[in-house]
Amino acid sequence: MTTTREPTAAAPGTQAPAEQQGRMTHRQILEALSGMLLAMFVAFLSSTVVSNALPTIITDLRGSQSQYTWVVTATLLASTASTPIWGKLSDLFSKKLLIQLAIVVFIVGSMLAGLSQSVGTLIGWRVLQGLGLGGLQALVQIAMAAMISPRERGRYSGLLGGVMAVATVGGPLLGGLLVDTSWLGWRWCFYVGVPFAAVALVLLQRTLHLPVTKRRVRIDYLGATLLTAGVSGLLIWVTLAGDQFAWASSETALFLAGSVLAIVAFVVTETRAAEPIVPLRLFRDRTTTLAIVASVAIGVAMFGSTVFLGQYLQISRGYSPTAAGLLTIPMVGGLLVSSTVSGILITRTGRWKRFLVAGSVLVAAGFALLATIDHETDMVLLGVFLFVLGVGIGMTMQNLVLAVQNTVAAGDLGAASSAVAFFRSLGGTIGVSVLGAVLSNRVGDLIAAGLPPGPAAAGSGSGSVGLADLADAPPAVQELIRVSYGDATGRIFLVSAIVAVVAVAAILLIREVALRTESGEERLQRESRPALADDEAVGTAR
Repeated sequence: MTTTREPTAAAPGTQAPAEQQGRMTHRQILEALSGMLLAMFVAFLSSTVVSNALPTIITDLRGSQSQYTWVVTATLLASTASTPIWGKLSDLFSKKLLIQLAIVVFIVGSMLAGLSQSVGTLIGWRVLQGLGLGGLQALVQIAMAAMISPRERGRYSGLLGGVMAVATVGGPLLGGLLVDTSWLGWRWCFYVGVPFAAVALVLLQRTLHLPVTKRRVRIDYLGATLLTAGVSGLLIWVTLAGDQFAWASSETALFLAGSVLAIVAFVVTETRAAEPIVPLRLFRDRTTTLAIVASVAIGVAMFGSTVFLGQYLQISRGYSPTAAGLLTIPMVGGLLVSSTVSGILITRTGRWKRFLVAGSVLVAAGFALLATIDHETDMVLLGVFLFVLGVGIGMTMQNLVLAVQNTVAAGDLGAASSAVAFFRSLGGTIGVSVLGAVLSNRVGDLIAAGLPPGPAAAGSGSGSVGLADLADAPPAVQELIRVSYGDATGRIFLVSAIVAVVAVAAILLIREVALRTESGEERLQRESRPALADDEAVGTAR
């Protein structure tokens, strides 16, 4: 893709403003980051608040374990499918305008989700919320890449890690308080992010000033449709198989055939599209391909398992939502420390692979340790395991994006950054669906084994006794459900540990490249300069 940019000319004898040169001062960067980091805070807060409140929400609305999974999966799926589209649009339109649009979509989705009267309705509005979250998660990273050079990004990624940590700690705590406060309730878990999002809109309008490319654009609508259809079909199949129909059945064949055909058609479409949603040339680069493989594995392990951590603490161990939030502090503390320290050291040394390797190993080790938990695990020991996992995640997530942004051409920064985010989110969506199915089946088996012989036991193998029955079941059955959830949770962490080993292998194969010292805008202007004379596009500063 040829991207052209021509800064507005400065008067003779004067220097153009920093943002027109593709450079920004430290103060300008911090001002611009204020709105973007608040937007990211909203994104992470909305995820963590709801995940901790889900046991209460599902119990209150009389939902099932499958619906529990889909309240999370729906948002991840929408975020996953929309991420490459947002990223592609960022290469064509104003990044600032797109971030603001994503915030508006998120606000609308959140307000409507809070008004839901059934789990099905809630899942539907969570899809709209996910579209906004997909834009926020992708576009903030892209805008940072445009403003800050890879070498300097480490010092600012610590701020991003801090925001993630505060939202991850504050979200469950806030969600717990809202759920435990009778005059507010779980619906405010969806409303609480709206004021922050509104403030972020105002801050972005005042502080974010990036050059805007004006040129003819072609949006790959067919590619976006095929990508969404293929991914959605596979995830719906994984969720329903083994519950609504057998794994080996005609329904499975239809889901797989349709999804595979959509994905193949997507690949063919991308090879012919003038402006592909996911440029296939990105995969010719070894670093990008391996980073994407690692991102999928990290996404499967991280999202797919931590989503069920709140359920384990509340359903099996009997903690309140507030207490469950407090018990996740070791993981978040490890994430905050490791992301901040690794970012500073990367900026100082210019070396990043060692941190990726160490982080991925710690992620695998953390999940392996968590695989040993059951309904009686000592909570201090659990805190240690979570701290190890948090340190690994903090050293891995942001640095995978950094490795890719440092490698690709400036004109592909948006597409490449969103591709990494897309596949990480895709991995998370797959992880939630697959591990949710693993947990549901394992819980059903344990409950069936624990029930005395009789009609209840005969039906329990299909999941007829489970989370939806917790509020109304006799005390003995309630205790059996809690014990079964506690003993089954270790299995999903074991699967996560195995998947995390794939990330370790992929990261070991990545070739380290020295970090660039130019921002994305500086690189874009330099790389596009030879084509300026032959292009009618004119850049303006926004």
